[in-house]
Amino acid sequence: MSLIKKVALLGNPNTGKTSVFNRLTGFNQQVGNFPGVTVDLKRGDLKGHKGEIQIIDFPGTYSYFPQSEDERVVYEVLSNNEHELFPDLAIVVVDSCNLERNLLLFTQIYDLGIPCILLLNMWDVAHRKGIEIDLEKLQEHFPAAKLCTSNARVGLGISQLTDNIVEHTSRNDADVDKPEKHSVPDNDVEKRYQQIRDILDTTMRVKQADQKIQRNWLDRISTHPVWGYAVFALIMLLIFQLIFSIASLPMDLIDEGFSFLSSWTSEQLPAGVFNDLISGGIIPGLGGVLVFLPQILILFFCLGILEESGYLARAVFMMDRLMRPFGLHGKSVVPLISSVACAIPGVMATRTIPNWKERLTTIMVAPLMSCSARIPVYTLLIALVIPRTYLLGFINVQGLVLFGLYLLGIIAALAFAFLFSKILKTGEKSFLLMEIPEFKAPRWGNLFINLFEKARIFVLEAGKVILIISILLWALASYGPPGKMDQAIAQVENQKAKLTEEQYQKQLESAKLESSYIGMIGKGVEPIIRPLGLDWKMGIALITSFAAREVFVGSMATIYSVHEENSPGLIAKMRSERYPDGTPVYTLASGLSLMIFYVFAMQCMATLAVVKRETKSWKWPLIQLTYMGVLAYLSSLITYQILS
Repeated sequence: MSLIKKVALLGNPNTGKTSVFNRLTGFNQQVGNFPGVTVDLKRGDLKGHKGEIQIIDFPGTYSYFPQSEDERVVYEVLSNNEHELFPDLAIVVVDSCNLERNLLLFTQIYDLGIPCILLLNMWDVAHRKGIEIDLEKLQEHFPAAKLCTSNARVGLGISQLTDNIVEHTSRNDADVDKPEKHSVPDNDVEKRYQQIRDILDTTMRVKQADQKIQRNWLDRISTHPVWGYAVFALIMLLIFQLIFSIASLPMDLIDEGFSFLSSWTSEQLPAGVFNDLISGGIIPGLGGVLVFLPQILILFFCLGILEESGYLARAVFMMDRLMRPFGLHGKSVVPLISSVACAIPGVMATRTIPNWKERLTTIMVAPLMSCSARIPVYTLLIALVIPRTYLLGFINVQGLVLFGLYLLGIIAALAFAFLFSKILKTGEKSFLLMEIPEFKAPRWGNLFINLFEKARIFVLEAGKVILIISILLWALASYGPPGKMDQAIAQVENQKAKLTEEQYQKQLESAKLESSYIGMIGKGVEPIIRPLGLDWKMGIALITSFAAREVFVGSMATIYSVHEENSPGLIAKMRSERYPDGTPVYTLASGLSLMIFYVFAMQCMATLAVVKRETKSWKWPLIQLTYMGVLAYLSSLITYQILS
């Protein structure tokens, strides 16, 4: 048996469980999959007890008995004391303002016989609402549990909670086996709710003057059937304006830093293959993607504010009216919004949708939402072909185009959701039941911990793929069939007398690249993508980005710098690219064509794997890959043919 004590963090959604977890663990966190399924679990060491006490943050659930796939995780762990994640202690976080509903889960966990702590969170909010809870009387009903109060948003009560965790876990000798069997809680919900109401009748009262809770003007506007959608669109537009306006300075600094690092490395290392690999392959490849980290962090920061403030829940409620005519469940909004960050957690989030048809429909359209992996592609191409100008003196045109690309993905998702809802048949009916939290100021600690986690995952996880792809691309671009590259170089050498030094260098670089292995691959796919306005170099990047969309930028950076020293920035290099007849390769038509292709194309093997796992069949991911690929190609073709 492991000597590390496991503490399960459980609770209903919107009880402040995330704030509690962040307060208990700080930056000592990691995200991993639940064994056997693709539900994310957060784990972290309790502050000051690294390697001794581990906090496990389980998905939010309303009951011990599961109604959806993600709730099943809690059931599978707590119903099996031999499970590797079975806890030594359970902390059930409840909203002090909604005890009747929240105590359902707690009483079920309590009946299991697992040592537990009942944490009454949002204690300050309950006080403001005139809710008074007699803790001593409540404790009498649950003598085997420890009761604590907290306001996790500001850290009140966390110190006492930590002391109780240490005290409870120290009571259990790690060498003593857990009980062979726990009690099975009664699944008679009505009976259990009646018992809870009886308990609350003697332990809780609400001051008469504060029983009426008035909806404030923010609620009225944010959920209005007309103004609510306008506010949502305005907020999204503002976010995309910020992505371009604020991120430009740090992006320039990162770009200059990697350019300097590449040149410095080339000068410091001995000439040869290793020098070329590091300075011309790995550094440009990594730099080409990491330069977009500021924009990704700004997006996550803004989404975090919307979630922490309570606005996102209202957006979900409001968007339910829009989802229904397209055959989607109100809960589909959460997976779709999650897919703006990444389609993988978006697809996994569909486990909260009980209706099979609506869940499958959401899975099939979630990847059409533009994820953060597309941001590096969009911003590179927008900066390349869209001038940095302003409408009315303050509306950034580049930000407007980015907003339009995201809007296009949303429209496509709704259109295909409607189509799938007509194709898939089921007699199930479903309804949206959700809790609307109060508007509140964001908890900045939560935001920055989550930002740190997102940055770490992006740099480490995406970095691994980009590193491998960069090395592979460098090798394929540096070598070719025996004699072919030498022959291409000789042809350029024969014309050297007729060329300026600049012309000679450009033709030499082009000849080397075209005669390399990767040049041959690119030339092979060029006839297919040429009607889209794309050349063979873009074809190479399209192929490699199936590993991950953001690899497109790293691939282009590697391709354009692999045979040259002291190269200019990637955008400048691409902007100067010309066809043999002198016409520019990257124009408004070709740039928008490529953007449209990336809006619709399913270029993420990891997402396909998750879809296969969620649907338990290769049928649906293959259908997804096909329809999105055809949509991407035809849309890109139409765009280029019209604009050119």
